[in-house]
Amino acid sequence: MKKYKILGLTGQTGAGKSTVSEVFAKNGAAVINADRLVAELYEPNSVCLKILSAEFGSDIILPNKTLDRKKLAQRAFATKEKTEILGELIHPFVLSLFLKKAEECISADKKLIVFDAPQLFESRANVICDFIISITANENIRKQRIMQRDNISEEMADSRINAQLTESYFKENSDFILENNGSRQELISKAEGLLGYLRQVI
Repeated sequence: MKKYKILGLTGQTGAGKSTVSEVFAKNGAAVINADRLVAELYEPNSVCLKILSAEFGSDIILPNKTLDRKKLAQRAFATKEKTEILGELIHPFVLSLFLKKAEECISADKKLIVFDAPQLFESRANVICDFIISITANENIRKQRIMQRDNISEEMADSRINAQLTESYFKENSDFILENNGSRQELISKAEGLLGYLRQVI
């Protein structure tokens, strides 16, 4: 029997996943953040960038060899098909890098490894997780949070929400659901309670 567990942490945009991730990290879990892995993959001259430029145009790479994120986003999110292509190209790199970092955590005798990944299901990384935790919240609440957090219009917030999996999908495919329709402190308390439970069953 293995001595560690991999937890997949995901959820809808604006639901409060980052708060739960912080709670787990502060309480000793090894948290690996998918967005930070992507940032590593976008380093100048990386294989990942070369593949993206072949698909989305060489001009997404700036003269200093870094990625023009805005230009990539405009092209990759122009259609659902293009968005899917971006995912298909990036997800294998992200998963490979996650496994490498997870190995390092296991070598350091970490018992709880959390993969904080907004696209956990889309990347099919859920198959390597022992438990999946999803954070959900009512759509109107999430919309307000996104608009405030990212300083974007209601229309843009709606498009981000509509691009994600439905709440029912998260609920049907997760082992634990934390609903975040209240205060930040309420969510922190729920996360701490869940973490305490998980430490008992591991």
